[in-house]
Amino acid sequence: MAMTFASLLKSAGLVSALTAAPALAGDAKQFTTEKAAVQIDTIASGLDNPWSVEVLPDGAYIVTELGGTLRIISGGKASAPISGVPEVARQGQGGLLDVALDPGFSTNRTLFLALAAADGSGYGTAIVRAVLSKDGKSLTQVQELFRMNRFTGKGQHFGSRIAVAADGSLFFGIGDRGEGDRAQDMRDHAGAILHIQPDGSVPADNPYKDGKAGLAELWSKGHRNPQGITTDPANGQLLTVEHGARGGDEINMPAPGKNYGWPVITFGKDYSGVKIGVGQAADGYEQPLHYWDPSIAPGAIDVYRGAMFPQWNGNLLVTALKSELLARLERDESGAVVAEERLFEGEFGRIRDVKVAPDGSILMLTDGDGGALLRVSAPGNRS
Repeated sequence: MAMTFASLLKSAGLVSALTAAPALAGDAKQFTTEKAAVQIDTIASGLDNPWSVEVLPDGAYIVTELGGTLRIISGGKASAPISGVPEVARQGQGGLLDVALDPGFSTNRTLFLALAAADGSGYGTAIVRAVLSKDGKSLTQVQELFRMNRFTGKGQHFGSRIAVAADGSLFFGIGDRGEGDRAQDMRDHAGAILHIQPDGSVPADNPYKDGKAGLAELWSKGHRNPQGITTDPANGQLLTVEHGARGGDEINMPAPGKNYGWPVITFGKDYSGVKIGVGQAADGYEQPLHYWDPSIAPGAIDVYRGAMFPQWNGNLLVTALKSELLARLERDESGAVVAEERLFEGEFGRIRDVKVAPDGSILMLTDGDGGALLRVSAPGNRS
């Protein structure tokens, strides 16, 4: 893999401001990975803290920006902000977060947004449904489907990406909001994976649908801050990636009614170095599919299913913020992670989102002011 001057400094331990200035302009950059040669083109740059990207049926891209704007990128240019986006709370890690398309988007133009909202008690995560106008300039029929039940003044751990299942129902994660014990409270939406219908109602297969042992929207609990979520197109398997504290980032396969341990068990420590909970395992709590220690600060997850890189079929793709890379994780026939390759480390700065496009290329969003939309493809296959 080619190394930039910034990454050479990083490998030598000479961290400088250069490491925060990714090289984005000019011709495609080419890399040789363990199993494939790839090139990366910059589709658009100068985005304001981009958080999520989806591919529209006409090949354009729709992107959220944390401050509350939604834009369409076509021909290398970002549109003016789409009107009708509900007000968001730009607080700490919160703002306009995910965008996801309804399975019938090509005909009904319906999409979903995850965002941080505000009320008199503070801030919390909400899920909104809307219809994108045919000209792509406005949202109509905007409806809030879900709002978490306990807001707080804290600005961290909102989650929240949306995975749309094959039946159109929505899975999404909400972090513990910086208060770990909330992840074990069955009457709290924080620290959980949640599951609702596209109209906001409760699906019949939810484990607590009667509301007796837990809130009806809960799918699983014990999650610290699940910022990435996806379903495997091959089998519908739900997968999440979540931030640990000092170490202990996790990939999980959340199952209904299961508890994934935070803050009772974790592979990480508190930022002070103090032990958290009872250790790495305990009865009644699930183990992660995979974890990182030290932390990479994961931002998003997707499963590679595409024709462009058949040698990566079934691999997990996880972005990293702190570690500034894309992790490619190989799995065996049982689904267990057996190998990891770290791609593009230090080349593009913090990587916030990853999506496998319909043509098999891979889209990445870089984080922060002046963020960019990048396309990973086979050499010679330029957008």
